Formats: sequence, C-alpha cells, structure tokens
Amino acid sequence: MKLSCSSHVVPGDTLTQKALFLKNCGYDGMSVFAEYSLWSEDTHKEVLSLYERTGIIPCEFVFSDPIYGHLMSDDPNLKKQCRQMYKEAAMVCAEIGAVTELEYSCGPQDPLPLYSPYQKMSDKQIEEFVLLYQEIASIVEGSSALVLIEPINRYETPYLNNIHDCMDLLKAVNHPNAGLLLDYFHMSIEEKDLPQSTISAGKWVRHVHLGDSNRLLPGYGNTDFPACFSALKKIDYNGFVSLECAVMGDPYAELSKTSAFLSELI
Repeated sequence: MKLSCSSHVVPGDTLTQKALFLKNCGYDGMSVFAEYSLWSEDTHKEVLSLYERTGIIPCEFVFSDPIYGHLMSDDPNLKKQCRQMYKEAAMVCAEIGAVTELEYSCGPQDPLPLYSPYQKMSDKQIEEFVLLYQEIASIVEGSSALVLIEPINRYETPYLNNIHDCMDLLKAVNHPNAGLLLDYFHMSIEEKDLPQSTISAGKWVRHVHLGDSNRLLPGYGNTDFPACFSALKKIDYNGFVSLECAVMGDPYAELSKTSAFLSELI
C-alpha cells in the first residue's frame, strides 16, 4: 500500500508546491482536486509532469465545481454540464493512470433521511446510471485508469450508501475499468463492521479514502484503523490509501505524524 493525501487540504499555491510539501511529509501520492473553472492547459501540463518533477504520483483526479454531484439531476442542462465535466476528468485519468469516482448524486439531502436508510433505485434509475457508468468507463478503457463507485452516507446521497449495493451495481456495469472506492468515514456511518465489510468487498476494492469517524485525520476519532488495515492486507490490497479529511493544527506536523502512523500500519 502507498500513502496519498487530497490536494485541497495541503498548503501551497500550485499543485507542484503541494506535491513537494507532501513529499517532505512522507507521502507517495496526491489526490488532485482541480477547480474546473480554473482548469487550463498549463495546469493540465503540470498534472501530466507532476511525478517526473516531484516524485509524487497523481493517483486520483477529480474536478471540483458547484455542478459536481449532479449526474442524475432533474435539470437537463445541469445534468449535461455535470456529465461533461466527469468525462473530462476521466480523460485526464486515462493520461496519467489515475482513478476518478462517480456518485449517483452528491450533496446535502433535504429532507434528511433520518429514519429511511438504504433506499433503492428504481429499475429505470439503475438502467440510466449503469449506461452512464459504462460510457464514462469506456473513456479509460485500455489504460490503467479506473472509474470507481464510492459508497456515500445517507445524508449526502440518496442511494448506494453501503458496500453491497455498490457491488451489485458494479456487477451490472461489468467493465474492467470499474471498481469500488472505500471511504472509512462514510463506512463508519453505514457499515456495521468495517473490517468485515472490507473483506466482503474483496477484489472490487481499487482505491481507499481515509477519514476518521469525525472526518478528522486517522487517530482523532473512534475508527479502528489497525483492524481496517489488517482487513486490507487480507484482501491483498496494494493500491493507495488517501487522506480525505480535515487537518486541524499545523499541516506539516499533523500530516507528518499521520504518515508515520499509517506507515506503521502498512
């Protein structure tokens, strides 16, 4: 396993500065979250040459924008714009061999589903989402890049909250460049037993996000990360584990301490 961290929690004015910062803190990769409205050919070139210049692998690539998370919107114009953005992210991933992810929808749920978890999509919704997934996955076909589905908690998306629902979807997608992205923060809300859920996901696991139960750095909540890493070893996972959480305090001190903690678990 290799260590990564999301770019948006790392200090620096450029992706290069952020990558060098992470290198000094003991990381191997960076999950790049690029502002879609600011994307340019210069930034594109910076991403393509990031590993060569810094030694940090851009292991994940996602565009950030207010239109993010609206792949299945009822607004046809918003849906079209969002889908185009995800497709462009997949194109970048195909160039650098990175992962990107899809969500049925993503954003605060209103009303909150306090007592109605694990809602199921209709057959029509499943069919549309599977076709979209296959279309975006086809963009990276033949490369080492991946388009993944991430179980997200019920307060941020209406469907696909748990691992088993996502696995069922992946079976329907049936594409070699598709897979599962585990996020231990979301799992801490939706899964009964994190290590067992990890083991049950098995071969589908292709990328991992790390955030404690309070979405702080690992070790600042109540998630049993030693047990989770033991489960990842049992399924022979050898990809990236990437921090996607808040960093409280001095970034250099906190990220360095966390890299040392996670390296011991690896």
